[in-house]
Amino acid sequence: MAEVNYVRGLAGVVADESRICTIDGVKGELYYYGYPIQVLAEKSSFMEISFLLLNGKLPANRQELASFEKELSSHREIPGFVESIIKAFPKEAHPMSSLQAVVATMGMQEPESLNDTLEGNRTRAIRLTAMFPTLVAYIHRHRMGQEFIRPRQDLSHAANFLYMLNGQVPSAQIEKMFDICLILHAEHTFNASTFAGRVIGSTLANLYASVSGAVGALFGPLHGGANEMALEMVKSIGSVEKADPWFADTVSKKKKIMGMGHRVYKTIDPRAKIIRRMLEELAHQKGETTGLKILDRLAELMRKKLEGTGKEIWPNVDFYSGSLYTLMGIDSINFTPIFAISRITGWSAHILELWSDNRLYRPKAQYVGEKDLPFLPIDAR
Repeated sequence: MAEVNYVRGLAGVVADESRICTIDGVKGELYYYGYPIQVLAEKSSFMEISFLLLNGKLPANRQELASFEKELSSHREIPGFVESIIKAFPKEAHPMSSLQAVVATMGMQEPESLNDTLEGNRTRAIRLTAMFPTLVAYIHRHRMGQEFIRPRQDLSHAANFLYMLNGQVPSAQIEKMFDICLILHAEHTFNASTFAGRVIGSTLANLYASVSGAVGALFGPLHGGANEMALEMVKSIGSVEKADPWFADTVSKKKKIMGMGHRVYKTIDPRAKIIRRMLEELAHQKGETTGLKILDRLAELMRKKLEGTGKEIWPNVDFYSGSLYTLMGIDSINFTPIFAISRITGWSAHILELWSDNRLYRPKAQYVGEKDLPFLPIDAR
């Protein structure tokens, strides 16, 4: 058989074209529809980013943004049968398993007004964006044996989720920081979960099935679960004084340092810079700087180890985000579901874009097995 060139993991393979997002891994740049992430994090809001991703343009004015936010907030309540399903889940189930299962059921009670058009699917995407925080908060409170807290339309997307999660309206500072985190996680080109959603969508499965598959892909520790593992790493080290021997032991055993390195970025992840600044601000404010110091020391040790080797391994967005969420009072098991609350916009944007000129994804595989083996009937084996 003729040799076929292939790339394991599809690293660097261009599978399709997209206008939504681009990354320059060498320069450490990330753009949503041409806007640099640093500018969006500083000057925008998650609602404005959601509008941008789902419409391909920024709102024309405050009135258009307010209308979009009003529409989205009106869909925060979830159907009664979905609440019943959540209450039937085992309390020990991981929230990502629960989230994937419940998203798959969401399309069972579709409003008749939503036909299968671009506008109908955009409305579905808005509904999913609105309901994801409610789903995640309800799944958490069910696991904890607590009553559900109904969503409030008078709160922002960020503040409403934190309120439903723990029953307290967050401070303006925490609300803003969390909103920025949602912006930073909203989109990231053809990452594993987005590509999974696009592959499913390319079969013309509906938006709920496509997004459910994306949630499943995000669950993996090499994707959305990395920040939870990075936090566990910090906890296991315990103090700055133990960082050096821990690093030496980990490197000698060729183990991965969670939150460091990225398939695309060859320098520091631009989102990591923004999250680190917020972590530093909140850590000093709360007088809880140990986690930040451990992370900074690990990053410094990695730079020193690789100096002069031509190799570079830098912190990615997961390196600092878990420690920041912890200071916000969020349990680590909810880190990946929060990722999904943000990324639902990117997933939906990609699936809508795909459907505007759909083509079924159907790659080939390099076969490395045998052929023409003799078959013996089962009684002769």
